[in-house]
Amino acid sequence: MFAGGTETTSTTAEWAMSELLKKPDVLKKVEQDVRKVAKNKQKIELNDLNQMKYLKCVIKETLRLHPPVVFLVRRGTSEAVKLGNYDIPPHTTVFINVWAIQRDPIWWENPEEFIPERFDNSRVDFKGQDFQFIPFGCGRRDCPGMPFAIASLEYLVANLLFRFDWKLGDGETAETLDLIENYGLTVNKKVPLRVMPTIFHPST
Repeated sequence: MFAGGTETTSTTAEWAMSELLKKPDVLKKVEQDVRKVAKNKQKIELNDLNQMKYLKCVIKETLRLHPPVVFLVRRGTSEAVKLGNYDIPPHTTVFINVWAIQRDPIWWENPEEFIPERFDNSRVDFKGQDFQFIPFGCGRRDCPGMPFAIASLEYLVANLLFRFDWKLGDGETAETLDLIENYGLTVNKKVPLRVMPTIFHPST
């Protein structure tokens, strides 16, 4: 549980920062959201996260576009079922492709685009009730560490944005930043993100 929880959280944080650096306007907007709430504070407190509305949209959009795992824990049919034009016999092992569901144009407008605003004032959430958005699974076999993962992820990304200004290194630009995925236990970036942080000074 510790290995799965830590790797998926760090992977998602890397994807979030990558997508933000790919879209400087979104990065600036979420920085303003975080810094407005944490203004004049020495550190971000957990209660502050509830006021960072746009940050929550960024996290949700990251989980939609880059779910930490492609397939949910396998399921099995207890009886025969008909799904569309398919007859599925009992005791069939079923794998649910979260990556494909969360990029399905039937459910999502411009599904390949990173658009945090799609979650602004939206009731769609990742708690297992909206089946087009299930990065943590659903039902009795959803991820038991979801609350901890979200709190950790929001707190980590909020502090990265609050403490530092970020830019790409080695002559890389937003246009050339590679977002190719590498599939394994988790869906990582094929080319690791390399950035240059500078300490943020409120007066500047």
